[in-house]
Amino acid sequence: MSFSFFKPSRGRSSPAELVKAMRDSILALDTKTAAKALEDVEKNIISMRQMLSGDGEAEPSQEQISQMALEICKEDVLSLFVQKLPSLGWDARKDLVHCWGILLRQKVDSTYCCVEYIENHLDLLDFLVVCYNNKEIALNCGSMLRECIKYPTLAKYVLESTSFELFFKYVELPNFDIASDALSTFKDLLSKHETEVSQFLSDHYEQFFELYDKLLTSSNYVTKRQSLKLLSEFLLEAPNSQTMKRYILEVRYLKTLMALLKDSSKNVQILAFHIFKVFVANPNKPREIKDILAKNHQELLMILHNLPVSKDEDEQFEEERDLIIKEIEKNSRLQSSSVSISS
Repeated sequence: MSFSFFKPSRGRSSPAELVKAMRDSILALDTKTAAKALEDVEKNIISMRQMLSGDGEAEPSQEQISQMALEICKEDVLSLFVQKLPSLGWDARKDLVHCWGILLRQKVDSTYCCVEYIENHLDLLDFLVVCYNNKEIALNCGSMLRECIKYPTLAKYVLESTSFELFFKYVELPNFDIASDALSTFKDLLSKHETEVSQFLSDHYEQFFELYDKLLTSSNYVTKRQSLKLLSEFLLEAPNSQTMKRYILEVRYLKTLMALLKDSSKNVQILAFHIFKVFVANPNKPREIKDILAKNHQELLMILHNLPVSKDEDEQFEEERDLIIKEIEKNSRLQSSSVSISS
């Protein structure tokens, strides 16, 4: 008697066959056989993941991955993935998010075919942003959105869309996980693509910073601290120098930073200082800025002298603080002298 220890071979669907089966099963979610369709969708998504990532026994074929990406775009399945995400179970959504990133990275004939597809179906990005309102799928959509905004054209669209303003609300949602995820996406939008961000800040300066200032004065500690940190990161980037120069001429924003210097949190105070110092160090301070610094110089000097410095912080911080203190003292003397002369 002979025994075989080899598993019987199973026929594998081609990428085109799998995509067609996936499309049919997703469309069937709206029919009377939705329960059976959902089961089929989840099986097909598992098969797709194995084709894109391998199954633990065999490595994925690059040719099949490329073909899969092309077929998914050709059959409009990429749109169906987004539109029907709320109908899928937890495991299926997780697998789909994993596959989404792989598909977007596929370059076929020097073109990111899935990215190009989304460029022609930009409503998908709006849908992903709005889905932060849905607790069930918010984190899935956040992951998919961050994969999208790795590409300049897609990030530019989100920045300039009306849905971008929703992030100012999302980062303060009561659900900590969702708010944190939204903040990660918000940060990526403002830091991944310097040219697009610089142009956006220039074109939408008033509207953007008016909304951003509300984040800096939020009663939510995490929102306030993370917003300050992000502001110092993107505002002090070289491509945003013109926006920064405009920002440090604004009295209202100086007042916000001065208030944050008095915050009960050491972290907030330190982060606020790194932006406040640019207002003070600006050699072209307008008269209004000089007047406010002079009027509040005693309180500011006391705050700066008491600014907490940990052992881990380098000497540069202390040097910067001393320079800012000297500049405030100098400004106060000049303003006093100016008042005396004019009087």
